[in-house]
Amino acid sequence: MPYTYDPIDSYRRMAFIRQFEEEVLELGRDGHVVGSVHLCLGQEAIPVGAMSVLQPGDKVLSTYRGHGWALASGADPFAVLAEIAQRAEGTNGGRAGSPMLSAPDVGFMGENSIIGAGLPIGAGIALADRAQGRDGVVLVSLGDGAMNQGATTEAMVFAAAQNLPVIFALENNGWSEMTPIATTTRGEHLARRGQGLNIESHVIDGQDPVAVAEAVAEAARTCRAGEGPVLLEFKTIRLSGHYNKDIQHYRPEADVEAARLQDPLLRLRELENLSDEQIERIDAEVASEIKALSERVRSLSAPDPDDVLEHLYAPDLPAPTSGHAEGKEIAYFRAVNEALKDALRRREEVVVYGEDVGFAGGIFGVTRGLQKEFGEQRVFDTPIAESAILGSAVGAAMNGLRPVVEIMWADFVFVALDQIINQASNVRYINRSAVSAPLVIRMQQGVTPGSCAQHSQSIEAILSHIPGIKVGMPTSPQDAYAMTLAAVEDPDPVILIEHRAMYQELGTVTLAGPTEIVGGARERRSGSDVSIITWGSMVSASMEAAETLAQTGIEATVLDLRWFRPLDEEAIARAVATSNGRIVIAHEAFVTGGFGAEIAALISDRHFDQLSAPIIRVGTPDVRMPSAPALQAAVVPAAKDIVAAVNRVMSR
Repeated sequence: MPYTYDPIDSYRRMAFIRQFEEEVLELGRDGHVVGSVHLCLGQEAIPVGAMSVLQPGDKVLSTYRGHGWALASGADPFAVLAEIAQRAEGTNGGRAGSPMLSAPDVGFMGENSIIGAGLPIGAGIALADRAQGRDGVVLVSLGDGAMNQGATTEAMVFAAAQNLPVIFALENNGWSEMTPIATTTRGEHLARRGQGLNIESHVIDGQDPVAVAEAVAEAARTCRAGEGPVLLEFKTIRLSGHYNKDIQHYRPEADVEAARLQDPLLRLRELENLSDEQIERIDAEVASEIKALSERVRSLSAPDPDDVLEHLYAPDLPAPTSGHAEGKEIAYFRAVNEALKDALRRREEVVVYGEDVGFAGGIFGVTRGLQKEFGEQRVFDTPIAESAILGSAVGAAMNGLRPVVEIMWADFVFVALDQIINQASNVRYINRSAVSAPLVIRMQQGVTPGSCAQHSQSIEAILSHIPGIKVGMPTSPQDAYAMTLAAVEDPDPVILIEHRAMYQELGTVTLAGPTEIVGGARERRSGSDVSIITWGSMVSASMEAAETLAQTGIEATVLDLRWFRPLDEEAIARAVATSNGRIVIAHEAFVTGGFGAEIAALISDRHFDQLSAPIIRVGTPDVRMPSAPALQAAVVPAAKDIVAAVNRVMSR
């Protein structure tokens, strides 16, 4: 279908992006922009052509070379320039700078400074659009280097499996940062990789806005017809270095000259026979606009740091209900299952997905029966692709869903940790609460007989180190139920770590809906001689140790932390006061760098005057976990180790 366009308008839009980027360089030279900036000089035809045919409600995510995409999406040029200059008047108040700026109010969901990371998020945004009955298309730009990232392939596999309305816009300028793509990749066209995944893929002249527009328009029609995704490889150029201070010492002059000859502004001028007078008039008008923008930005002062700690989490949490129900004895894994059922019944925006969680019901049966009751659109299986699972959950949460996703084993999360640490944790903060990502990530961890070093790690300390997410560990069937519902209701990303060894443990559970909010420790036993602060599998061991100690006249408080972020510091303070400053911390994780070290440091910092003995930590020694049960028993702490630690504390 032929594309009708106004060449004068196209030239103006491209010229605006060109002069905007050139002014960014000037601002940097004059000290108004600090840090690295990645310019789209030479690639202007792609965002201008693409955005000319996308519709209101469609959304865009770009690489860190995305200023042109932000402008073409309709973002306020002054606010974009102010953000690049890290000013409070910027689109993100100076929190994002150049490489992460966003303008969600116009559908520009943001740049991403992690190569390839935006593709799974884009797939999740598209998933949410479809789930909520919207006819939107999501365009995600990526560079040629991103085609070698695992997250890219995972996102394409995920989008293809779900037939998602995503256009993957590959801007191939021939340079993967400072390395020619030809030296790291076989073949002339990267689009063939999409064909290998049975994704409709095309190679387009990225220097021609008409060719770009026609290709994007056709891809959008394909996506809206439910036949997406589509991969479009736009052959383009780079007229500047990888970043603003790149002197391009590695780049042959012949390549630089070849790029100049393919300048999209010159191409359009020649193809449309635009006169010198027309060009001069447009360039002058644009120059005047850019100068005015720059002068405004140059006059701005630095952001006020008073609110630098705000927007990390939602300030208001949902009020817990006071539901009443008769207690029912069920196993820990069934308690999680019941919580997910309640969440799916109560909230239409809840979806549950991950590897084997749908038809099979999970390898531990936690999600069994959910797909049968709620259907394949709300409970479904995914490819074995952790980056796609987590990244899509981030995108879906940003776009109105409440995804609950499962990582089968906590050890597996490391292949996709970027989507937690660099993506989910940043959504609210960077966007100053204009966008949030209320998702739940479930995983299980811990040592069980026969588990090996890749299926037995305790990783709560690693995850709890990251501001912007919340982390909890249910210890009982009642907690498994209540904490799961609290996580679903929470307006921020929540990670729930279940312990595999507890799945079959029975307990009385009150199935009364969401009766608590995220946060809060629980005192499992009261005693005035010593406090044992613990969580997870060590709660049971600590209770056993307390009973043994009671027989010798030592009464111990056992405090189950339950939540690491937010941490219940008041409960910890009470535990210190109750026991006259005698503290033992017990956890299954390795001692070095374990979360127990954080608790010990917090107590030392804030309650030093109350300590009557050194704090002692009990945990697994720094060793890889063997598989043989006899070897595991030699290193995993037990009740006797906690008893010994308490006796050491009491002897002081």
